[in-house]
Amino acid sequence: MTDQDLRVNEAKIWTRDFIFICLANFFVFLGFQMTLPTIPLFVKHLGGTDQLIGFVVGIFTFSALLLRPFAGHALESKGRKIVYLFGLLIFVLSVGSYSIAPSILFLFLMRIIQGIGWGFSTTAAGTIATDIIPASKRGEGLGYYGLSGNLALAFGPSLGLFLSNAIPFHILFLICSFLGLLAFILAIQIRYKKVEKKEKTESTTFKVDIYEKNALMPSVLLFFVTVTFGGIATFLPLYTAEKHIAGIQWYFLIYALALMVTRTFAGRLYDKKGHQAIFIPGAFMIIVAMILLSWLPSTLVLFVAAFCYGLGFGSVQPALQAWAMEKTPINRKGMANATFFSFFDLGIGIGAMVFGQIGDLFGYFSIYITSACSVTLSILLYIAILLKDRRKHIVRAHL
Repeated sequence: MTDQDLRVNEAKIWTRDFIFICLANFFVFLGFQMTLPTIPLFVKHLGGTDQLIGFVVGIFTFSALLLRPFAGHALESKGRKIVYLFGLLIFVLSVGSYSIAPSILFLFLMRIIQGIGWGFSTTAAGTIATDIIPASKRGEGLGYYGLSGNLALAFGPSLGLFLSNAIPFHILFLICSFLGLLAFILAIQIRYKKVEKKEKTESTTFKVDIYEKNALMPSVLLFFVTVTFGGIATFLPLYTAEKHIAGIQWYFLIYALALMVTRTFAGRLYDKKGHQAIFIPGAFMIIVAMILLSWLPSTLVLFVAAFCYGLGFGSVQPALQAWAMEKTPINRKGMANATFFSFFDLGIGIGAMVFGQIGDLFGYFSIYITSACSVTLSILLYIAILLKDRRKHIVRAHL
């Protein structure tokens, strides 16, 4: 292979390994998304109350959140392959165990273990994708990579609900586990980059290392955005039922389709113009979606809100992830992804819990007004970050 061929390959996004990581991500996300609407039904089947449903669903998020920093360290010390395969294997075994769950307590414990597998596998997958994508096309590449998960989001929940009405729960969970196994088989085929380990230096001080500082600001911004998803995924079906609005089963499909459309151009725009061209317009579209949901007079408005939310979230999330990777050293990419997805999980988990209280006190519409306020805060914080960076550049220019 000539030097020119190597340079061409380095600039390609759709390489063999990139296709494999996207397919593996799609299958594991599909298995996960199929369990999202069916786990609450299964808890009910086992005799659980609404309160128990909340605990069983919520513990997964916080289990994944707590393990992500450890996954980030392992990615840099043990390597990408072992961490990714370990996470996928835990996912396969834990979801498969749902098929033999004799009690809610057993299911609760397996959800904790599934969260461990999810935290390791998704943190590793995002890091592996970052390794594979050429730096000059990182925004575009991460957009395409994220699309694999969004396709699963488009079809997974509906497919899970359909199958739960047609087959027993234990067969459904075995199918979800099998999808994770397909991801594991694909992951074995990937050619992983070797990690660059830092030389150990003697030190008498103990350093707590649970996040990557270069990824912190984009991750905090992501938190204020993903709390909105907690309010949508948890309470929108109940809200539409209360208002007698039909078409909730189409909401997530329209959202996912809009998100896919956005992935085709937002990444390229980021690569050419940076996050300044993406974040505020994308966040504004999310605010519009939240205001429409707080109003929600008809099914048409529900669909418009889904489209706006897909456009906004589909541009903001990969742009923030690319920003988090931008200035992070190579040996800290794993920890940067761990930081990013930890705030992603935290936003969804806190959003679901806090909005539960807000909705109970003031009504479901207040959830989406509060969500709009949260995204507005993210815009204000983003502007403050830009102004601070600009002042730093001015000071440096005068030195």
